[in-house]
Amino acid sequence: MAGFTYTTLTQAIQDYTEVDSNVLTSTITDQFIENSELRILRDVPIDAYKKQSVGNLVTGQTTINVPAKTLFVKGVQVYNSTSLSTGTNSWLEKKDESYLQEYNPAETSTGFPKYYAMFGGATGVTDTTSGRLFLAPAPDDTYVFKIHYEAIPDGLSGSNATTYISQYFGNGLLYACLVEAYGYLKGPIDMLTLYENKYKQEVEKFAAEQLGRRKRDDYTDCTVRIPVPSPSP
Repeated sequence: MAGFTYTTLTQAIQDYTEVDSNVLTSTITDQFIENSELRILRDVPIDAYKKQSVGNLVTGQTTINVPAKTLFVKGVQVYNSTSLSTGTNSWLEKKDESYLQEYNPAETSTGFPKYYAMFGGATGVTDTTSGRLFLAPAPDDTYVFKIHYEAIPDGLSGSNATTYISQYFGNGLLYACLVEAYGYLKGPIDMLTLYENKYKQEVEKFAAEQLGRRKRDDYTDCTVRIPVPSPSP
């Protein structure tokens, strides 16, 4: 199935449900699309939305804000330098906040950070509401850090005609929207079940691409060989 634009997806939702804009207004279909996009983001990590953010730690400060619209943090590097162009880097170990509190209960010891934990925020709107990272020990210098994270992208809308999901996972986005639509319309349960199953089938294939094929190459991993059963003699 070809990719969708905002206009063609909105029209497809109306066509598949056989209702017009008097029933499914743009406000309603926009909510279907937003709900579906968020569902897909939580079902499959998508390479296109991997981001990095670079900054400097504050001496003695145990927390830093994660970037705006962070869905989840994939990893944190800290360089033993105040400049990204010098020094070597270390990956911090992710722990629960309770572990860090036990490691540094008074939050007074300083040094090169070794652990981090995610806490607070998570509304995703700004860097102060997307959550924070708790570090231990607190940095003893303004070391450079790099946060690797999965970002919440700008969604499909009247002012954003296409997205990666709408172009490269258009069928899955459509089926997810139809699940939302039939639930809203209180339509036949068999139709809701049909599109829920279609979505699950498509998301399995999309996940295999994002988590499998995009994580390997033929040179280092060799070509995937799929056994083909042959009839018994």
